[in-house]
Amino acid sequence: MSNVNQSTVNRREFLEIAGAGLLIVATAPISDAQRGGGAGTLETRLHVGEDGFITVLSGKVEEGQGALTELAMAAAEELRVPLDRVRMVMGDTDQTPNDGGTSGSTTTPRTAPLVRRAAATARELLLATAGRQFGQQFPVDAAARLEVRDGAVQYAGKKYGYADLARSPELAAAYKEALPANTTVTPAKDWQLLGKPQVRLDIRELVTGAHRFPSDIVRPGMLYGRVLRAPSYGAALGSVDLSEARKMPGVTAVREGDFVACAAPTTFAARKALAAISTTARWKTVEQPSSDDLFGYLKQHAKPQERPQAPGRGSVEKGLAEARTRLKASYQVPYVQHAPMEPRAAVAEWQDGRLTVWTGTSNPASVRQQLAGTFGVAPDRVRVVVPHFGGGFGGKHTGEAATEAARLAKETAHPVAVQWTRAEEFTWAYFRPAALIEIEAGLDAGNAISAWDFTNYNSGASALDTPYRIPNTRARFVASDPPLRQSSYRVLAATANNFAREAFTDELAEAAGKDPLEFRLSHLDNERIRNVLNAATQRFGWVERRKKRRPGTGIGLACGTEKNSVVAACCEVEVDRASGAPRLIEVVQAFECGAILNPANLRSQVEGCVMMGVGPALREEILFQDGKLTNARFATYRVPRFRDVPKLDVILLDRKDLESAGAGETPIIAIAPAIANAVFDATGKRVHSMPIRAPRG
Repeated sequence: MSNVNQSTVNRREFLEIAGAGLLIVATAPISDAQRGGGAGTLETRLHVGEDGFITVLSGKVEEGQGALTELAMAAAEELRVPLDRVRMVMGDTDQTPNDGGTSGSTTTPRTAPLVRRAAATARELLLATAGRQFGQQFPVDAAARLEVRDGAVQYAGKKYGYADLARSPELAAAYKEALPANTTVTPAKDWQLLGKPQVRLDIRELVTGAHRFPSDIVRPGMLYGRVLRAPSYGAALGSVDLSEARKMPGVTAVREGDFVACAAPTTFAARKALAAISTTARWKTVEQPSSDDLFGYLKQHAKPQERPQAPGRGSVEKGLAEARTRLKASYQVPYVQHAPMEPRAAVAEWQDGRLTVWTGTSNPASVRQQLAGTFGVAPDRVRVVVPHFGGGFGGKHTGEAATEAARLAKETAHPVAVQWTRAEEFTWAYFRPAALIEIEAGLDAGNAISAWDFTNYNSGASALDTPYRIPNTRARFVASDPPLRQSSYRVLAATANNFAREAFTDELAEAAGKDPLEFRLSHLDNERIRNVLNAATQRFGWVERRKKRRPGTGIGLACGTEKNSVVAACCEVEVDRASGAPRLIEVVQAFECGAILNPANLRSQVEGCVMMGVGPALREEILFQDGKLTNARFATYRVPRFRDVPKLDVILLDRKDLESAGAGETPIIAIAPAIANAVFDATGKRVHSMPIRAPRG
């Protein structure tokens, strides 16, 4: 039976998935940004089966961030069952609701509470049913003595398991008469499962190689597809000859406008056919900017709708005019790629006018809409299945490989797999936006920041406002006409904005003659940022290490807030005298995101964020010339290696008095500015760009 709260649930289809039992649907409003596939609510379905197992259905996906285990823990906590009694079904548009995209660190603050509420509602209904089984009229005073433990309700020496209760005719009566209006979930201080370290539920499959990623999917009679790519950005296809490819055994070659592709029985045959096609293609190229001119280009192509994007305070003009000291600086953050372990991959299959696609995407509902629009079919004729995939970091919200595979599958009447090469992933996936950031600030007679003017060109408004106490502020995001395709990246523009803000804050501290820690604390009213800053600096030994300088090395710190969480990092670097390149020696990072759901997974997330942030800080940068990338491979685009991992100490602050926030993004924002500030400490030279190098001369 189902509790249909502001949502329509097809009971027959659901029971085909989970079997008979109790179905609860928990719903909440969904924003336009999350909607993706057009749903009006964010919802989670939970089923208590007649076998006693709990099934949670969620449109969220698992891409390495730990959502699978976290949501299962949420259900197990409220239903008082062992974690191995919970089954998760995720990211399948035929089986799961549209929970919005897996992005913006929203699974923890939005979806986990819905799962908990659905599980708590189911628990109360099962208690009501047990009360009737025990001969009580529920609720009565004796109901308070009913105990739920290990998936069973116990009272006065008797026990009813969830499996028994799910099969009980008493469940219908309890459901109709005792449905709680506002079920209360378990407070964080009383958690028995949540808040404790748990290993990933899929760890065995990952370690043994049993898990099938999107690039591992194989269907009967499947062909392999390859797509003709332009030789440079903006190039238009003139003519192409498919005849030689079509002569090859088992090869289908197709052209639809600028889309040219082939499918063959093997990947080798597909590559050979594409090579034959490529030699005949004639392209018209257009002039493109170079990465050497990137930041001037962004400012020259700024769009006119310049406006404050964060709440300003006071008068910046007045504050600057009255300042005792004024400073100004520009910061440059280049394009970078997401560089997931698994490039884009999809398998598409048409049967009886229905399309099924297996692919790696953070937003299956949105990809379903894209496919339905592309092929002119109703969305309910399209199914998108998302196996747990090898990383996204904001880079797989779209469904390019899915569309390409579906086009070829329709043409060939066979399932078709399309797997992008690493070069294709580098070149044709979207990038983290580049940024030019200009800051001007003033210090008053007491060496406090009196005015702050911050402008971000191109990359975005995330974490745009300053967390510091400043009487006169203005923060603006100015869009530009970008030279490369750009979109979401881990924590969006907060990486660039926090880098510039925290590096410039150190410059202000130097101008004020203050220690960087002392200067920040004197401007911080945000208790949570103060807490992580104090935790990180105390563990690092900031005060003592400032007194003991080693030649060629330096220490730096940075802090910040975004996505309702806070972070602070301290680091030590050694700078190469010849190249100016820093080597990261040690990092201490403190992070707080409210009540911690799974400490083991949270630690992994923070460590992963730190190392991902180290990449653009030290080396990662997309280079392009004449519309072509010049470093579209790992040999020349160097993500962090094992030898780049520093001594790393992560401090997790558990605030059970606060709601849980997501942790997949914010921990990345402090490492780059901390490194930049450490380079200054080592060399006396300020850093205004990434990748970080000590200026020569």
